[in-house]
Amino acid sequence: MSGTPTIKAFFDEPTNTVSYLVSDPDTKRAAIVDPVLDYDHATGKASTKSADVILAAVEADGLTVDWVLETHAHADHLSGAPYIKLKTGARVGIGEHIRDVQKIFRPVSNATDLSGDGSEFDHLFSDGERFKLGSLEVEVMHVPGHTPADIAYRIGSAVFVGDTLFMPDYGTARADFPGGDARKLYRSIKRLLALPPETRLFMCHDYKAPGRDSYAWETTVAEERAHNEHVKDGVSEDAFVAMREARDATLAAPDLLMPSIQVNMRAGHLPPPDANGVQYLKIPVKLSA
Repeated sequence: MSGTPTIKAFFDEPTNTVSYLVSDPDTKRAAIVDPVLDYDHATGKASTKSADVILAAVEADGLTVDWVLETHAHADHLSGAPYIKLKTGARVGIGEHIRDVQKIFRPVSNATDLSGDGSEFDHLFSDGERFKLGSLEVEVMHVPGHTPADIAYRIGSAVFVGDTLFMPDYGTARADFPGGDARKLYRSIKRLLALPPETRLFMCHDYKAPGRDSYAWETTVAEERAHNEHVKDGVSEDAFVAMREARDATLAAPDLLMPSIQVNMRAGHLPPPDANGVQYLKIPVKLSA
């Protein structure tokens, strides 16, 4: 693929999320990948501070935002997509298997308003689909495993991998959410690592691996092949699955799992208001014996 995008990263430390402003230097057309809505779970208050920082960069650079590109329905932060769309007119896109995620999680919060067909989003991308961002071509890669709906966006020599991979010293994403699959995750990662070694990979999260003092979110296919302890060359599929499943069994649910899924499977919109006009996020309660 030809063309080199201009890439600016924006790190949200409360959720360890990296959002990206990606633009075509020739036409000034742009996309925002995985924007964050600031949300305080303790108070229920939300703000657009993080999204506004990205929009300020859009204005400063004289860009036109055509797309908000979600890599998947995130389980650890609320999406700022509706706000970006409101301010820019951008379309919101996600992988077509968001339908599977909606069907899995709709009964969890009794989301009777949810379509189940993904129509809350402006566009559902299929594997191998290509579209234009100005003069740049974007290729969609379906990379399931973390969730059924994960996709990566390849633009020239840059790939935005979502939660499929982390930095080499941190490893790989969990695969124990409903619909997740460690074996599919391994195969998705190997598909990404079959790209040319100089391909730049941009993470959606970073947590500062032990011994590292600063956050990082860009690496290469060559670096991952050589140094990622979970999937570097020589690690078999069976060994990865055994490691991943054992590791996932020790992990707690993300703090914002329930709020995030309820909002993000609705393309970043809150659930509809109750009869009193207030919008609520539901937390299922299970009493143990």
